Amino acid sequence: MVNRPSATAVSNLMRMVGSSCSCPAHSAHASALMASATHQHHGCSLKSSKRHASAAMAQPEYAFEMATSTVRVGSGATQEIGMDVANLRAQRVMVFTDPNIAKLHPLKAVTESLDRSKVNFSVYKDVRVEPSDKSFQHAIDAARAYAPDAIIAVGGGSTMDTAKAANLFTVYKDAQLLDFVNAPLGKGKPIDRTLLPLIAVPTTAGTGSECTGSAIFDLKDRNAKTGISDRALRPMLGIIDPLNTRSMPQQVRLASGLDVLCHAIESYTAIPYTMRGPAPSNPLNRPAYQGSNPISDIWSSKALRMVAASLPQSVANADDIEAQDAMTLAAAYAGIGFGNGGVHLMHGCSYGISGLNKAYHHPQYETDHPLCPHGISVAITSPAVAEFTGAMNPDRHLEIAQVLGADVTNAKRDDAGAILADALRRFLFDLGVPDGISAFGFTASDIEPLVQSILPQQRVLKLAPRQSGAEQIASILERSLKNY
Repeated sequence: MVNRPSATAVSNLMRMVGSSCSCPAHSAHASALMASATHQHHGCSLKSSKRHASAAMAQPEYAFEMATSTVRVGSGATQEIGMDVANLRAQRVMVFTDPNIAKLHPLKAVTESLDRSKVNFSVYKDVRVEPSDKSFQHAIDAARAYAPDAIIAVGGGSTMDTAKAANLFTVYKDAQLLDFVNAPLGKGKPIDRTLLPLIAVPTTAGTGSECTGSAIFDLKDRNAKTGISDRALRPMLGIIDPLNTRSMPQQVRLASGLDVLCHAIESYTAIPYTMRGPAPSNPLNRPAYQGSNPISDIWSSKALRMVAASLPQSVANADDIEAQDAMTLAAAYAGIGFGNGGVHLMHGCSYGISGLNKAYHHPQYETDHPLCPHGISVAITSPAVAEFTGAMNPDRHLEIAQVLGADVTNAKRDDAGAILADALRRFLFDLGVPDGISAFGFTASDIEPLVQSILPQQRVLKLAPRQSGAEQIASILERSLKNY
């Protein structure tokens, strides 16, 4: 008879695999890391050696982990969600959506399925597009009051991220929002409890949030975008139903698609996982964003090619169903890639741009507040970032440029950053992306406050292949005032 592991052992292992990083070494520089790894205590006694063993044994990261949600893909797959919830034996389901999706097919498909399976549910329709700490707290308070035993998110990244936060703080009833927010803006505590089942039903083709453990929001009093990142936040199931993306306006298709593009580029060009920092003392503390790795590279590379082929057609023609369906898959592919590999400077800069936007309101977004869509704010600095990082991995930068249509036949590796930057400018221009951050109302006098808003984003900035400080970020922003 084969001995089986105990339920406790299995639970502990799953929690270990599913948790996030609070690892202080995540931001360590490679030079310090190697010094630590090779440091020797010459002439010390055996007793002294044992006393210093943990320091002497510090070593660079040597492993990476792949974690993602289960995904179900297919036109009409949303009709099964009622059975999914019934199979969980859930009695009180809370459905999160935003005021726009509340009027459209995706929410109707979900609620009709729940009704068919005789599942009790309540719909929260007040998700804020580009959520803030205040909107997160409002959703958290509603969830705590309702006390659900399962959660469904129907919407784009804002809805899925809001549902993740509500899930977390329904389980941690006494915790404060900043307890789990990424350091240094928050305390960055790890999640060590099992959360409620969460099913994500994306209605955009961009964030990949159905596959990741991140929840992003605007921290208003710090004029910064930040978030919570932990594998435990991942939905248990993502239902990728192309029918749910049919209602996207053109500009939503554009912005969400650009997010996919940058997820793929940044994950593919991130610092290798072996150079991120020292290996954690416990695998529980290995970060979700680990740096580029051989498996993330496959997903990100494929997503990049799908975006290059399909995003222009999807934006140009609302009836190009094939292109739109390809983008729904590309979003998930990139989500798996960056959800484990990470993002870096484009996203880091975008958090400051979005956080300090006071007046710009992007067309076709029905909101009551100024809004620079996430994908637009990420892509807007992509040419300048490519110029900055190109020298660190010229072959990959040239590969990306070629995918975007550049002729690299006789290209010099020294020119890789500039070549990719030009390819990105052409790609963005052809899609009608606004001309640099000046289009959002920013001027040269705003560079310093933008830099100060971006610098705390160390969780992502440290994954860039070339390290950056205030001077380098200021240069990227200055070069991004105008792109064309």
